[in-house]
Amino acid sequence: MKGISILGSTGSIGCNTLKVIEHLSEFRVVALAAGRNMEKFAGQIARFNPELVSCENELSAEDLMIELHKRGVISPQIEIGEKGLIAVATHDEAGTVVSATVGAVGFVPTLRAIEAGKRIALANKETLVMAGELMTKAAERSGAEILPVDSEHNALHQCLRGEKRKEVKRLILTASGGPFRTKTMDGIENATREDALNHPNWKMGDKITIDSATLMNKGLEVIEAKWLFGFEADQISVVVHPQSVVHSMVEMVDGSVIAQLGVTDMKHSIQYALTYPERKANCLEPLDFTKLSQLTFEEPDGNRFPCLELAYRALKTGGTMPAALNAANEVAVQAFLDGKIRLSEIPKVNSAVMNEHAAVSAASLEIVLEADAWARKRAIIKLAKSASAN
Repeated sequence: MKGISILGSTGSIGCNTLKVIEHLSEFRVVALAAGRNMEKFAGQIARFNPELVSCENELSAEDLMIELHKRGVISPQIEIGEKGLIAVATHDEAGTVVSATVGAVGFVPTLRAIEAGKRIALANKETLVMAGELMTKAAERSGAEILPVDSEHNALHQCLRGEKRKEVKRLILTASGGPFRTKTMDGIENATREDALNHPNWKMGDKITIDSATLMNKGLEVIEAKWLFGFEADQISVVVHPQSVVHSMVEMVDGSVIAQLGVTDMKHSIQYALTYPERKANCLEPLDFTKLSQLTFEEPDGNRFPCLELAYRALKTGGTMPAALNAANEVAVQAFLDGKIRLSEIPKVNSAVMNEHAAVSAASLEIVLEADAWARKRAIIKLAKSASAN
């Protein structure tokens, strides 16, 4: 049995990963980390019996022990905070680490897992957005594999299997367009929290769903694609594909286009990352072409969704600019979820923070974390000024 650790086990990716593990019957869960849903976490611990678990803080740990006691489950070793996440990520018996935490909290633990030479099934895109160069160099030194779980990058990985780098013209990431694809500027301006969380195709966590609504999620994926596959910004395109059947494409220099298609279920890409280079039968219904009425594609609208262009700008600037953008965006998204700002204000906060940020080389962990902290403070200040002005 292959040992596996999961960072973010109670989120959508984490839960789907555990379903895949149950189907495959070849992995042993040795460590799990979760944030606040201790009731669900206790159920996972009871089912998979990990040796080590990590919670967000002491209060969460107390809640977890209460939940485990209700189930008559003996508590495993419990760690908390970043220390706990790192312990889960670097567990000696874990050959594979699924990095599925939301936001920058997964950055350091994932780096430590890479340094330890683990196979990383990466769903936390912020890791490569914040410090792609740092992460990829660490992987080169340790021999760690980084395999993408995001359906778009996973699709690109599949399309590029066996292809020569010099024969690839560009990568094409597909985007669903989110809940506001057909909405006017006024519709986006007046969008409620419930509107923004009502994704037409995918069931995801709140943060990534809001990023999908602003197309920031696709912008972060553009940055991530650069570090996963070694292509520059002008070789990475985005096309809106509302049906989410074509998960991404690769255009070759001779004009041929290779596409990866599949049902809209994350268990496919998760299993691919866990079993690569082998392919194994999964637990999903196959794609039924006779039920596909149409596949459509359109250009993303930069006027209604400026976050996408901000991401391209951050990638072209390089250094610590992507980390600053990511940090500002996390603060702005949370402010929207808390009802403090409109959806349309998210790109304004992001742009303002980027305009003030003097990017430097992201050469070390300390530099990246400093840029992240600086951008968060600037975003909070701007939100406070905006609130006082209103």
